[in-house]
Amino acid sequence: MRIRALIVRIIRQFIHDKRTLALLIIVPLAVLSLIYLVFDGDTYQPKIGVVQVPDPITQHLGEHHAEVTVYGSAEDAEKALAGREIDAIVRMDAGAPRVKLEGSDPSKNRAAMAVIQAAMQDLAVLQSRAVAVTLPAFEYLHGGPDMSAFDSLSPVLIGLFAFFFVFLIAGVSFLRERTSGTLERLLATPLRRWEIVAGYTAGFGIFTSLQAVLIAGYAVGALGSLMVGSFGYVLLIMLLLSLTALSLGTFLSAFADTEFQMIQFIPLVIVPQVFFSGLFDLESISPWLRWLSHVTPLKYGADALRDVMIRGEGWSAIAREVFVLLGLALVFMAANVLALRKHRKI
Repeated sequence: MRIRALIVRIIRQFIHDKRTLALLIIVPLAVLSLIYLVFDGDTYQPKIGVVQVPDPITQHLGEHHAEVTVYGSAEDAEKALAGREIDAIVRMDAGAPRVKLEGSDPSKNRAAMAVIQAAMQDLAVLQSRAVAVTLPAFEYLHGGPDMSAFDSLSPVLIGLFAFFFVFLIAGVSFLRERTSGTLERLLATPLRRWEIVAGYTAGFGIFTSLQAVLIAGYAVGALGSLMVGSFGYVLLIMLLLSLTALSLGTFLSAFADTEFQMIQFIPLVIVPQVFFSGLFDLESISPWLRWLSHVTPLKYGADALRDVMIRGEGWSAIAREVFVLLGLALVFMAANVLALRKHRKI
């Protein structure tokens, strides 16, 4: 009977805790559906630009499911490659094919190389008399043949780790401030809501900024992650990512009553950002699902980090992502101010 009473109490507790029920039943199904949509997309079709190559080569590239674009000049093709509109350029050099890869994404490099080599092999088998078939020579706009998977993924990973840990620590810490009564005592003072939010953001921000600097410095200095651009820009992006995670975590903590409830936000906030951060190819996902990437802060941070660390870009390439992250941080901070209304009216 005593065991039965304990079982009944736990069942009633779960029934009254709608958030925990959702975490156990609805959230796993939603995340599993998202994983299905991400991994069950179409096979990636490499985008290849051709400049003054024989028609048989262009034809065979298309037969191997590449998206082929014909350019009238090498300058136009180079601009498209630098703008990541295409993955590779195929041109003829002294009668031999030469391939230039964009280089920043090893998976796209492999896809483009496989298609080009398969097309050339088909021509060799056919022994076309119109085209002298030789193996293509490869060169890279960014990276190189020795670029590792870690070099490609490290900009995303360091942004993910900084965002995740700052989000969790800031949310739990701010929740403790509220449950311990510290926040209520501050609300009883003449301090305005925006002053409280600014103070907490600056206080937590000192330590989250230190963490961001350590993560970026360790990845580049100790682990040897590829670094082509300015490390200062990397620090700027990491600091903005941490500020965004900090403001988002403290905002969501207003809707949690326990630390366990704060952790429940991880599947809803962090997991979708992992899928749309650049770890997986978004171009193979259904277009109607790609819009989610535009509302995930980690996507902007990862794109900017890749532009700096792998492609060596400067301010003009990352300015949009920097301002978006700054804007999101300010929006979440303003939401924090509004969320404090539930504790005090001023």
